[in-house]
Amino acid sequence: MNTIPALDYGGEGPELLFLHANGYPPDCYRPLLARLAGDFHVTAMLQRPLWEESKPEDLRDWRPLTDDLLRFLDEQQLERPIVIGHSMGGIALLRAAIREPERFKAIVLLDPVLFMPNFICVWWLMYHSGLGYRIHPLVKAARYRRQVFDNLDKLFNGYRRKSIFRYFNDGALRAYVEGIACPDGNSYRLCYSAEWEMRIYVTGVWRDLELWRGLRNLSVPTLILRGAETDTFLAGTAQKVQKVNPAIKIIALEKSTHLLPLERPAEVHYEIKRFIEETL
Repeated sequence: MNTIPALDYGGEGPELLFLHANGYPPDCYRPLLARLAGDFHVTAMLQRPLWEESKPEDLRDWRPLTDDLLRFLDEQQLERPIVIGHSMGGIALLRAAIREPERFKAIVLLDPVLFMPNFICVWWLMYHSGLGYRIHPLVKAARYRRQVFDNLDKLFNGYRRKSIFRYFNDGALRAYVEGIACPDGNSYRLCYSAEWEMRIYVTGVWRDLELWRGLRNLSVPTLILRGAETDTFLAGTAQKVQKVNPAIKIIALEKSTHLLPLERPAEVHYEIKRFIEETL
């Protein structure tokens, strides 16, 4: 078994590990990671959709993503790092902190893919009925997304007009475009395959009742940052999390969505730094 790959973003200070979202390689987050490197030594682990020769069909749920994180800590001999996870990365991290809390100094979840228990039960039925690929709202977009580009400036200009990127400044959007595209001869190809992106969407959520059971006793200092306009970590979910475990700190950032670490890197950095300084 090969060593799990990672990117080193430099910096000095306490060890900080970053886990990316589905479809968003670490370089998409450069504006945030560069700021964090002013306070920490920042490493970003590549999750298995970005590994060479990894097979989407081997994934049945997201538990292996947590296994990967814990293995990475062992491989890198990271002792109680601060860990940040966005979206899918936040769920891999949350499950790890519930399972082995002694491995972490503090965790930060950026708009994690955590839904209310009733929704989880519905998705359990959809997954086991084999309907996941047909009804998941993001699968169609991933399946038909253009994969090859000959010019990143054209890609940037096209994305600049899309409403999903309305809160990205030009620097953040440029980092995103350069982060998703890998050189492929004289052109560029999306680093993150459509097959993996769809597989992550379909296999998530259905096992997450165990997260709600574990949240009550989560002892690791935890901050959750959510976008005020997110469609993922909803306000009702935030209220239930705080009812289950009042020690968890939750902050909503204005004019941000599920993509808040890319939209508001300065504010996200500020809240993380403040949380770490006040907590540790």
